[in-house]
Amino acid sequence: MLTVTTANVNGLRAAAKKGFVEWLAGTAADVVCLQEVRAEAAQLPEEVRAPEGWFTAHAPAAAKGRAGVSLYTRREPERLQVGFGSTEFDGSGRYIEADLPGVTVASLYLPSGEVGTERQDEKIRFMDEFLPYLKGLKERSAADGREVVVCGDWNIAHQEADLKNWKANRKSSGFLPEERAWLTRVFDEAAYVDVVRALHPDQEGPYSWWSYRGRAFDNDSGWRIDYQVATPGLAARVVKAWVERAATHGERWSDHAPVTAVYEL
Repeated sequence: MLTVTTANVNGLRAAAKKGFVEWLAGTAADVVCLQEVRAEAAQLPEEVRAPEGWFTAHAPAAAKGRAGVSLYTRREPERLQVGFGSTEFDGSGRYIEADLPGVTVASLYLPSGEVGTERQDEKIRFMDEFLPYLKGLKERSAADGREVVVCGDWNIAHQEADLKNWKANRKSSGFLPEERAWLTRVFDEAAYVDVVRALHPDQEGPYSWWSYRGRAFDNDSGWRIDYQVATPGLAARVVKAWVERAATHGERWSDHAPVTAVYEL
């Protein structure tokens, strides 16, 4: 069995003070993919930078205090790669992948975007570069007899069932028609599988991000933007997948919740 968890920590140093350390100590995951770490490794406390029993790899952004992705694995990877061969984005702390026996696991933090700004243009450029990479990764892995799972904050709600207030967000970044169409290409054209949606095809959500504004968490008025996207062979072997939603607002250590899947290898 391989248990994989992905979580946007909304600043790992802050999350460490709110319960992430305790969560990590108690998780059954074999691999943990983190996004929005917002720190260099040297800035992290020891119990987060290199916790006992874990191999850790951190890919911070060149821009201080922004983005950043990390991988925690129970065993040392056979290969590590930061970035996906992009001149613009390989130093932006948005992608890291590791080869483990029979499977490549990646942590992705896709740009969030903002309609009418350069941030949205950046998001589109990233998507334009990343889709061909995903296709190539799948082909290369298949040739080596490997499966792939790309975990992370994809910052796109794919379907109406993936966010509570979809009608009010049709012109918002994260639910724009062109973004949703791009994610459809990931699933149809590149032939990856949205693992949680495959297991819960008719469910609203389960949401993985809730705004800190108002009572979004208490009302479960959220977005499902954190995904485990796997090659079909691995997706077919998923046993269960769920969102680790905190019991109460006060017990959260991020505005996102971890998303966990168990695969039978």
